[in-house]
Amino acid sequence: MKKPGKKHVHSPLTAKERKQVAKLAALPDSKIDYSDIPPLTEKFWKNAVRNPFYRPVKQQLTVRLDADVVAWLREQGKGYQTRMNALLREAMLEDVAG
Repeated sequence: MKKPGKKHVHSPLTAKERKQVAKLAALPDSKIDYSDIPPLTEKFWKNAVRNPFYRPVKQQLTVRLDADVVAWLREQGKGYQTRMNALLREAMLEDVAG
């Protein structure tokens, strides 16, 4: 069995590094040189996929739902909470996009 490796821990920024970061953050976009970054075309976005490793953080909570709504979700089989989350996410995305 292997021992777990030590994770690389970054040390806090020095005063000089904090000053450099603040100076860069204060630059307006018009002063940033983007010449070494190719522009993203419609072709790129057409083939783009959402990060397959992305998993939103779940939050446990108590919610009161009408009994018929819960029965409807449960009668569709195992995973009713996941379906509930999917329905709410779909409604949220419609609202945000609309």
